[in-house]
Amino acid sequence: MDNQLTYEKAFERLEKILTTLNEGKASLEESLKLFEEANQLINSCSSKLTMAEKKIETLIKARDGSLQLDDNGQPLKETFEPESKDLFSKKELTQ
Repeated sequence: MDNQLTYEKAFERLEKILTTLNEGKASLEESLKLFEEANQLINSCSSKLTMAEKKIETLIKARDGSLQLDDNGQPLKETFEPESKDLFSKKELTQ
């Protein structure tokens, strides 16, 4: 599997794998290979989302470079919503 896949390409491949597995037509051996690939894709997508979260946190810093804090003194974060239908659904950025 290409480790340089974009999030969108990895997610698209993951959707195809899930469709194939849900159809129940793949052999056990093929299903195991697809499951392993899906696991790698999930890890890759998760990693890319985590990196996006960190970038968003950086981007919402105030212009003077300080973090904007909420009433509890925690850094303000924004909700990250990917454009495509996502298995992970809406992912709110939290600590």
